Amino acid sequence: MASANHSTHSDFILIGLSSQPGQQKFLFAIFLVMYIVGILGNLLIILLILWDAHLHTPMYFFVGHLSLVDACFTSVTVPKMLVNLVSEAKSISYAACLTQMYFFFAFGVTDSFLLASMAYDRYVAIRNPLQYTIMMSQSLCVGFVAGSWIVSHLHSLLHIILMSRLSFCASHEIPHFFCDHQPVLALSCTDTSLIEMLIFTEGALVVLSPFVFIVISYALILVTVLRLPAGSGWRKAFSTCGAHLLVVTLFYGTVIGVYFQPTARYSAEKGRVATIMYTIVIPMLNPFIYSLRNDDVKGAFRKTLCRKVGTH
Repeated sequence: MASANHSTHSDFILIGLSSQPGQQKFLFAIFLVMYIVGILGNLLIILLILWDAHLHTPMYFFVGHLSLVDACFTSVTVPKMLVNLVSEAKSISYAACLTQMYFFFAFGVTDSFLLASMAYDRYVAIRNPLQYTIMMSQSLCVGFVAGSWIVSHLHSLLHIILMSRLSFCASHEIPHFFCDHQPVLALSCTDTSLIEMLIFTEGALVVLSPFVFIVISYALILVTVLRLPAGSGWRKAFSTCGAHLLVVTLFYGTVIGVYFQPTARYSAEKGRVATIMYTIVIPMLNPFIYSLRNDDVKGAFRKTLCRKVGTH
């Protein structure tokens, strides 16, 4: 019995991205820079939105929360990955593995629902600009954000309860740089078919529902924009929505490619590459795509700089 318990709760070994020392140092430098840029970019957006009253609008309310979630999302996996790239010890405890998995799912799903909220915000702004402030009330925006957090944590809790029922009797080496559920399921010596079915169906509902909502929102935006007379701001609308759609395509394309397939077909190498895209690259790009190239944010940044310089 003690042996069974030991096998169930032994530490895992994270294989990581590469076992070659030369590659590890290069990857460490690249991902450290990307992580720092992403964290600083997202924190800058949050601070600008808090400091500048002109950014206290529904759109930037969602952008601020997206920046917070992105900073947390990338911090769930990247620091541990960076440590493992320069350390001989690559183990992670059973409890830490489940904790990492929990917050990875929670922040990932919150990100997904916030993207859906932002799509609806853009739809209302373009379709009904005169009623925008009425339709996008503070209570509705707070409800969207609160709902995003609640659904995501309930989703994560269900996943962790299911994963905690697994036993691991043989290999404890995870062919990834963090505790993702697909490679962990593949290590289990118990029957995972029921757990896989529950995770797949519930996960599909939670992840694909915002995606479908986003697609419908932008389709309606496209129809509305095409009906506008030339020169009435449709180029700006296309530019803004195009940038948002790029992020959505990258995010959901990689997520669907990794998670919506049977464990038997899971490719560790493809999974690592895709995960890097939506846990490191996209959180780093989001501040630039959603905010830092906007005139409102640029103006807020300049005013903040002038204010700080003026005080000195």
